[in-house]
Amino acid sequence: MECVYTGKTKDVYSLENGNYLLKFKDDVTGENGVFDPGANTVGLTIEGAGKAGLRLSKFLFEILRDKGVPTHYIDANIEEATMTVKPAKVFGNGLEVICRYRAVGSFLRRYGMYAKEEQPLDALVEFTLKDDSRQDPPITEDALVMLGILSSEEYKAIKDLTKKIAGIVKDELAKKGIELYDIKFEFGRVGKDKQIALIDEISGGNMRAYKDGKSIEPLLLEKLMLED
Repeated sequence: MECVYTGKTKDVYSLENGNYLLKFKDDVTGENGVFDPGANTVGLTIEGAGKAGLRLSKFLFEILRDKGVPTHYIDANIEEATMTVKPAKVFGNGLEVICRYRAVGSFLRRYGMYAKEEQPLDALVEFTLKDDSRQDPPITEDALVMLGILSSEEYKAIKDLTKKIAGIVKDELAKKGIELYDIKFEFGRVGKDKQIALIDEISGGNMRAYKDGKSIEPLLLEKLMLED
């Protein structure tokens, strides 16, 4: 296998059959040793975080597959902390799409003059550029279109898909008495028909989840979600 990309929380290897292997790490994003799914840097290493993120990703990707939602997921090997995925072409140099149900994190930092902490948001969708050097700046539909990153039709398709997937994840968490505050996705084009599909992962490191008013870190979220 050839390592083609080294990321903050995963490394990517190319396979001979044209698919890719994602190797999950124990690193999570944050700052000053505090977990933050919206951060642009690795803030801490939590032993077991890689496998926990993979278990939850596997669980949720397979639910999405059963519901006919397009993704790049093929299968996962928990012991080796790897996930096999279809090749995907990202939009531009990569976009992150956030669905927000409550005002926290960067949304509150930007709009704190108007927003109250944890106030309800009605599945608000935001697009940001994957650009660590510029701290993943938010970008509007008009700018995405004018810069040739997305067409208006692609923007709408991704926004609708984001709301659908976030709603499925939110419902799954609710079954365990857990509330989803926000979640971050990535999308790309997959297959010969270049279908827009969910890529990357769906783990505790990509969302803010709360139970009984307390934030749940990735390892605990995986345990609560997958315990019998």
